[in-house]
Amino acid sequence: MRTELSRRLGMECALFGFTPFPAVAAAISRAGGLGVLGAVRYRDPGELARDLDWLDAHTDGRPYGLDVVMPAASAAGAAGVTEADVEAMIPAGHRRFVAETLARHGVPPLPEGERSRWRITGWLEDVARTQLDVAFEHRLALVANALGPPPADVIDRAHRHGTLVAALAGSARHARRHAGAGVDIVVAQGYEAGGHTGEIATMVLTPEVVRAVDPLPVLAAGGIGSGEQVAAALALGAQGVWLGSVWLTTEEAALRSRALTAKLLAAGSGDTVRSRALTGKPARQLRTAWTDAWDDPAGPGPLPMPLQGLLVAEALTRIQEYEAEALLGTPVGQVVGTMTAVRPVRAVVDDLTRGFERAVARLGRMAGDP
Repeated sequence: MRTELSRRLGMECALFGFTPFPAVAAAISRAGGLGVLGAVRYRDPGELARDLDWLDAHTDGRPYGLDVVMPAASAAGAAGVTEADVEAMIPAGHRRFVAETLARHGVPPLPEGERSRWRITGWLEDVARTQLDVAFEHRLALVANALGPPPADVIDRAHRHGTLVAALAGSARHARRHAGAGVDIVVAQGYEAGGHTGEIATMVLTPEVVRAVDPLPVLAAGGIGSGEQVAAALALGAQGVWLGSVWLTTEEAALRSRALTAKLLAAGSGDTVRSRALTGKPARQLRTAWTDAWDDPAGPGPLPMPLQGLLVAEALTRIQEYEAEALLGTPVGQVVGTMTAVRPVRAVVDDLTRGFERAVARLGRMAGDP
């Protein structure tokens, strides 16, 4: 399962694994792929520096990457706008709606003095830039931007550092724009994927993006959870796959909530929904009473990014803290239906590799038939 891109990065197999957990990222890299740590949850650059130091020490010299969120435009306006400035834009009616939803499900407040753990501020450009200041002090092989190409000066800085730049795209039009901005890799993220997605399925999107940005390498993302699906992605012209959801139920992820782990293991492929309830942009996640409340036409509706994420931050921490089962969810793709057991990262990678080999052998036999 090696391609020109994986060889360039010193990988044993063309598996790029996005995860918010440093232990998972390290395990992916040690298993021969490339672990990509999500930076969006880090409020304190010191915490990110600590975890990148840990990755340096626990990846056995293998490559790893960082995923940031730097939107081209947002409700926050120009760079330099602070978190407090954005908080002030949140309407009082939306705050009441959050409070009423939590009260209806009996979710207690946080203990006095405890702050929100789920505080996504990384999509503010100033925060993301601070994260990159920290990241470029480490041996970063890849920096990916979840919302398109990062600013030109960030791409230039990454290239000076010897770091490749990837950008996620949900259409061929977006992919061409990313290529024109100077990125090195385009991630074709289909509708099936967890988190922010577009409207086009991976099977259709991948070859469209491959043709649109040739000769840039393309990674396929969305609806990929088996080695057979990896083989299909490479057959469509991708030089690797970008996997996120499959790592959520690994031993290394060690999800804090047993109830959430149980929901993931029990969920079927039809138990997710694309909703703006989490961040303000359409993101695939488990369908819950929380997503239903925000998607209800009778409600106020989600705010644009980044207002929605700041609005719901404390509420989501409370939901997780008290394991409010009806409201408890997480971003996850449609492959959740195949995630039926908690396993080590190495076992997931081994299964992907074996499934890929089976698929290639089967196609080889077909190709050899008279």
